[in-house]
Amino acid sequence: MFSKRLNQIENHISQMAAKPSTFQDVPRAPPDVIFNLTATYKADTFEKKVNLGVGAYRDDNGKPWVLPVVKKAEREIINDPELDHEYLPITGLPSFKEASIKLILGADNPAIKEKRVVAAQTISGTGANHLGALFLSRFYRKGSIVYVSNPTWANHKPIFNNVGFETRDYAYYDPKTIGLDIGGMLDSLENAPEGSIILLHACAHNPTGVDPTQEQWKAIADVMEKKKHFPFFDCAYQGFASGDLDRDAWAVRYFVERGFELLVCQSYAKNFGLYGQRAGCLTFVLRDSETAPKVDSQLAKLQRAEISNPPAHGARIVSLVLNDPALFEEWVENLKTMSFRIQEMRRRLYVNLTELDTPGTWNHITDQIGMFSFTGLKPHQVKLIKEKYHVYLTDNGRISMAGLSSKNVEYFAKAVDDVVRNHP
Repeated sequence: MFSKRLNQIENHISQMAAKPSTFQDVPRAPPDVIFNLTATYKADTFEKKVNLGVGAYRDDNGKPWVLPVVKKAEREIINDPELDHEYLPITGLPSFKEASIKLILGADNPAIKEKRVVAAQTISGTGANHLGALFLSRFYRKGSIVYVSNPTWANHKPIFNNVGFETRDYAYYDPKTIGLDIGGMLDSLENAPEGSIILLHACAHNPTGVDPTQEQWKAIADVMEKKKHFPFFDCAYQGFASGDLDRDAWAVRYFVERGFELLVCQSYAKNFGLYGQRAGCLTFVLRDSETAPKVDSQLAKLQRAEISNPPAHGARIVSLVLNDPALFEEWVENLKTMSFRIQEMRRRLYVNLTELDTPGTWNHITDQIGMFSFTGLKPHQVKLIKEKYHVYLTDNGRISMAGLSSKNVEYFAKAVDDVVRNHP
């Protein structure tokens, strides 16, 4: 009897297994470009291979660098006898949020004193972009369009599309000058429907490394004020871009000074080296203090339904460093170490290309800022560099300056010279 029943069950399982999956028609998504590029690089056994696709800082030996101040903060946190692993509040660690607001807006910003700023700790900059987009999808003007720079970070459009927004491009990069198309950008903003959401890179534009000047930012603000557009800032590189925290936050602070309501996303992946800890913050600047608690309550409600509450470790590190004067000064020096090495790699690459008399102009290498640079290389040249020299970069010619070092910058320059000279 038992044997018969067992056979029936086994037959039933076999019949179920033979049925097609309910999800058999789900299309396979293409692999993520950057992560796939890194995987290809790792599988390459060529001795001189170079990875210029990675979006993470590397020291001159090509190794990940844990900031000394982060190590110091971690030791202090671990040795705290009061440390526990309880849940953080839904919108995050209060001391972390307060320090993040002051970092991006400036400690003496009137908006802080007037209590018209609220913030939520997020899953790094990606989480900040998502929470901001989700909030706007619920409470901003229905049917609004989100405009992003052409090009922009690969994740921007999917984040906004996933919460129901239509995204469109605004002109930004001019391939002829390998610089900013300020005229095209202003025209795009002028022609966008009134009240559109405009995503702006606060500094170190990803992927081009091309930033507006302060005068150009003023012109951008003029058009946005006229058209009643909503600024949505993404700031992933404060302090990492130029080595100057205030300089890198200038655009955000200027827009606040002009009286804009705005959102700004902060990431501590790059400037603290906390890539895997996913520490970020979403800050909302409003026009009045009465609205602030309403917005705060809705951010909490949205966050509760998605992640319940954010992780603690990375936020504790950032909070400790930002709130301790001695650790803060040490962090500033760590930032300079990273940003100055990037700047030195830009200088060396430019010098090498100039000495090789590589066809074209290469001043854009040093004019651009931050981790990434648009080289101006064409797709067929990129393909050849990958195949012939085992140098890995994205098809649009973007390179991560962090992947260059004193050991490989000359090799890369010669590879560029070859493909530009012989395969224009």
